[in-house]
Amino acid sequence: MKLVVIGGHSRSVGKTAVAAGLIAATRERDWTALKLTQYGHGICSSSGEACGCAVEDPECPYAISREIDPADSTDTARLLRAGAREAYWVRAPMGRLGLVLPELERLLAGREHVLLESNSILEFWRPDLYVPVVRYDVDDFKESNRRFLGRADAFVVVSSAASEPRWPGISREILERKPVFRAAPPGYECRELAAFCSERLGGVGPS
Repeated sequence: MKLVVIGGHSRSVGKTAVAAGLIAATRERDWTALKLTQYGHGICSSSGEACGCAVEDPECPYAISREIDPADSTDTARLLRAGAREAYWVRAPMGRLGLVLPELERLLAGREHVLLESNSILEFWRPDLYVPVVRYDVDDFKESNRRFLGRADAFVVVSSAASEPRWPGISREILERKPVFRAAPPGYECRELAAFCSERLGGVGPS
């Protein structure tokens, strides 16, 4: 299995858009795409309020939901529309991501190409490619992303009005030690990223 992880330093920086753009540009890889959400204490809500992500079953506090309607408004539907063969929303309580990993491993057994939107999965899995998405005009920088910056294979910088990052303790030079690709709304297409990923992942089909 070839695993690509798309991360991001904060909410709403364009992770899903970049993931969808990469899927659309490399449809031949027949992607299985997943979005991982950790819930609890308002962590998955931009307002800090309850957002409906929590799994209410105390016997099984995680969930894996398959998206079946590409016309829906969800992030996973967006990944389907981009060309993913399958898309799943994975939810687990904050700090207990390990609970869902055995089921995820069973689900992904035999898949050739998997794209996962997450930072925290790097605590457990080592992907073939890890690509964080950043915006210079967003001040927040997740602790999970700080810890994994050194493992990034490349960065995607989403175009904004800011020309320099505004993150305490993190300089632009840290990012530019690795390949840096540019993406812009509304489409977030990045052909250079697609070419980079294809080169790093190798050809499609039996090796």
